[in-house]
This record gives sequence, structure tokens and C-alpha cells, in this order.
Amino acid sequence: MSAPSTILWQRLDMPGHEIAELGRVHDGWELRGLALLAYEGQPCRLEYRIGCDAGWCTRTVRVHGQIGDRPVMRELTRSAQGEWEVDGRLVAALRNCIDVDLGFSPSTNLLPIRRLSLAVGARAAVRAAWVRFPTLAPELLEQTYTRLAADRYRYESAGGGFRRDLTVSDDGWVTEYPDFCRAEAMSLVAATRNGA
Repeated sequence: MSAPSTILWQRLDMPGHEIAELGRVHDGWELRGLALLAYEGQPCRLEYRIGCDAGWCTRTVRVHGQIGDRPVMRELTRSAQGEWEVDGRLVAALRNCIDVDLGFSPSTNLLPIRRLSLAVGARAAVRAAWVRFPTLAPELLEQTYTRLAADRYRYESAGGGFRRDLTVSDDGWVTEYPDFCRAEAMSLVAATRNGA
């Protein structure tokens, strides 16, 4: 991985922090991180690694760790034809999803933000493989992103039933996600903007 762009978030909806980093790999991008959370009084540790191609389309996802005393692991792969496998099993409902959305992390909002590269005022629909928390069960989630300003996007899902205005960094990290998380520290690397 090239020198990574790194961010640290504080959770607002529960006690916890998360650190993530993004860097170039030989044929695309890698996003990886660690979330330490207290969910319903249970200590949780979730590590993830996501591989994307040069155009920011998700190829591989691995999440592992523990929720309370329960070890968890989930692996997803996306083929070039848009087929998704979850733990080695084909899941037809996820067909033609391009992005993954980790339900416990703001890191994966970066993927469609970077891939779409919307002009201010533009809006785009996204089909994501949403990995729900705490079950880590993946399901289809229709989403939309609207670029409100150079550093702001409106995120919507559930047919507009869920809506938040996200503040983002130059690298595409979410720095303010109302009611969910806030960035406490960042180390941005200009090289990660190449090919955005």
C-alpha cells in the first residue's frame, strides 16, 4: 500500500472510536480500519479490509472481530459481472451492487463519493451491499448522494426516510456525520486524490 490517508472518528451514537486508512495498491485502492465500540454494554472490536479496483468499484470485503463474547467474520466478493458471494455463497439479491456499506462504519461512504465524483448540485443513485450491524447480514440498500457543496453531500436511503448531510474532507472522508460520528484527527495524503 502507498502512504495512506488516515482518519480517526469518535462515535456519537454509542461509546467508541474508529481508525481507518486508505491507500493505493498496485491495481486499485485498499480501505482498512478498526472500530472499537461499546454496543448495548458489550465490547466490540471489528476490523475490516476492502479492496477496490482503480475505478472505486468494490471487489473484496473482509470483516472480523468480536461482538461481546461472540467471534464474527464475514467475507464478500464481487465479480466483474456484478455477482456477489457472501462467505462463498452466491447472493442474487446483491447482484449489480457496486459498493459495500458497512453499517457500523462511516468509512464506506468514501467509496461512492470517490467513484461518482459528482459536480456540485448533481445527484446519483447507488445500490450498495449493506452489511448490517450487529448481525453483519448483508442486504441490498438503495441510496442516493447529492453534492450540496465542495465539502458537503446529502446522503439518503430507505426511499428518503433516512437523510443526513455529510461534511467531507478533500480525500472524501466523512468528517461530520450527524448523530453518528465526528472526525477527531486526520492525516491526508495528496497522492490519494490521483485518479479520483
